[in-house]
Amino acid sequence: MTEHDGPAIAEHGLVGDLRTAALVATDGTIDWFCPGRFDAPSVFAAVLDPDAGHWRLGPDDPEARSRQYYHPETNILVTRFMTDRGVVEVQDFMPVLRAHDETHRQRLVRRVVGLRGSVELTMHMAPRPDYGATEPDLAVEDDVVRFADGDVHLALSSTVDLDVDDHAATARLALGAGEAALFVLEVLEPGEEPRGCSEDDVEELFDGTAAFWRGWLAQSTYTGRWREWVDRSALTLKLLCHEPTGGIVAAPTTSLPESIGGTRNWDYRYVWVRDAAFSVYALLRLGFTAEAAAFVRFLSERLGEAEDDDDLGPLRVLYDLDGTHPHERVLDHLAGHRGSRPVRVGNAAVDQLQLDVYGELIDSVYLFDKHGRGISHDAWSDLRRIVSWLMDNWERPDAGMWEIRSGPRTHTTSLVMSWVAVERMMRVARRRGLPGDLTELAATRDLIYARVMEDCWNDDLQAFTAFPDSDVLDAGTLLMPMVKMLAPDDPRFLSTLEQVEQRLVTDSLVLRYDPELFGDGVSAAQDGDGADATTAEEGTFSLCSFWYVEALTRAGRLDDARLALEKMFTYANHLGQYAEQVGLNGEQLGNFPQGFTHLSLISAVINLDRMLGD
Repeated sequence: MTEHDGPAIAEHGLVGDLRTAALVATDGTIDWFCPGRFDAPSVFAAVLDPDAGHWRLGPDDPEARSRQYYHPETNILVTRFMTDRGVVEVQDFMPVLRAHDETHRQRLVRRVVGLRGSVELTMHMAPRPDYGATEPDLAVEDDVVRFADGDVHLALSSTVDLDVDDHAATARLALGAGEAALFVLEVLEPGEEPRGCSEDDVEELFDGTAAFWRGWLAQSTYTGRWREWVDRSALTLKLLCHEPTGGIVAAPTTSLPESIGGTRNWDYRYVWVRDAAFSVYALLRLGFTAEAAAFVRFLSERLGEAEDDDDLGPLRVLYDLDGTHPHERVLDHLAGHRGSRPVRVGNAAVDQLQLDVYGELIDSVYLFDKHGRGISHDAWSDLRRIVSWLMDNWERPDAGMWEIRSGPRTHTTSLVMSWVAVERMMRVARRRGLPGDLTELAATRDLIYARVMEDCWNDDLQAFTAFPDSDVLDAGTLLMPMVKMLAPDDPRFLSTLEQVEQRLVTDSLVLRYDPELFGDGVSAAQDGDGADATTAEEGTFSLCSFWYVEALTRAGRLDDARLALEKMFTYANHLGQYAEQVGLNGEQLGNFPQGFTHLSLISAVINLDRMLGD
């Protein structure tokens, strides 16, 4: 397969049904879709290789211009095309009619509507299951195109005639003002018959899905200055929720590169424990208690299943939607997004020790116990066992929150979050009168605190550093006042913030660390996959940029925080969504959209709004 210059990462919108999602490019192509669930093999993966499957629907005019927007307060995506002969729009959505719908049927609906003039269009669907590894035989039965690969069974119905040839289905049509054509791709169980589509059916599905999203968003308690941004972030986060399990995936994609042509290409279609505290915090602050409860339930199940491991401890960094460990492998047959290889599925971080996840998980349980329904006896017993392990292992070198692959080191952020784990256990035990050895917990808490304050503080630099006894900075230290380890006006934090600004911040954009000094095992000449320095250039991390906004807010620099926030908004894509990073040229990089970025946006906005007042 060959390299290609298809739509950029940011030139996409997302649709989904709380089980999986699809990327729709601004040219009308669905170039990423995993039927069934987020982490299933794809049937459309043209975003990673032009030969890995796609579903295009758009005008024949190569000069057509397009614009995308979401139907107001929904996750129904509209791509409008403007040509010299007229205007049409494609409405893409995956029907969701009610929460926890036992009769839910997974469908990907595309309705194209003529608005002005007369426009000629082509629909071309070329499915390539198993990440583009196979070309299915398409069969036509009763005007329905069916194909299968293993356990994947799909059927395409349409209100226009379909031609099947060379493992693809094609339709050519012309639409005048007020005319419409429908295409519905159904995901079926083996032996299940497709239901097809009609204009009345799709209209009902459209209205029902719009009502679902608007009803869900109406629960939001946020009414502040940046409501449009918060609403879109909330709707994006909801798309990353896997309703059957309660898990929230980090992103719906795999291997979208952190630098074009580079090797930092990871699979994010899993549930990261690290996202736990941020997810629960953001959801609770917005009033979405059901989603917070479902996620805590998912985490509690992992606690109950945790087994001691001499190397990795009782918890893993990430889990798939079944709570198992998705080990990493490379798909050599794919060219990668714009030639960025390798393409990976699974994630090797599942085999890393990252001690900060204990603090983030326990902080999420603490927040839910404080603001939600409360922790169960069984969950508390599991937490006590897990924290007992952490108290014996908090000093161990690990891979840290940035999941370095150069070998374990002692990370300041891991120490900080280990302190959070112990301190939050004490808070819950005291507030609820739950059993626990508070004396032992306090002794460990104080030891970790002293280690951070004495060994992770660089007196010459006047900053907390990435590692004990070093002069390397880490944007993760911006979290210290957010997790209550330091007061936001503590001179040590203020001088750390100043050093981060000088060395890691460029016009509101924040590097997570200096890659030349940090030594993450993937950068420049030490890249384990052989990339050179030009292809391994580090982008700025958007979640760190929003952490920076929140740090400025907490430090009382409200004008600076507001300016940095407004600048960050300019780096969003046309729909208000963010990938993981921003490149040197302002291009969005990494998996898209990334939940962590939207979580940090919500947190930054809520706190800045509160500080600014009415």
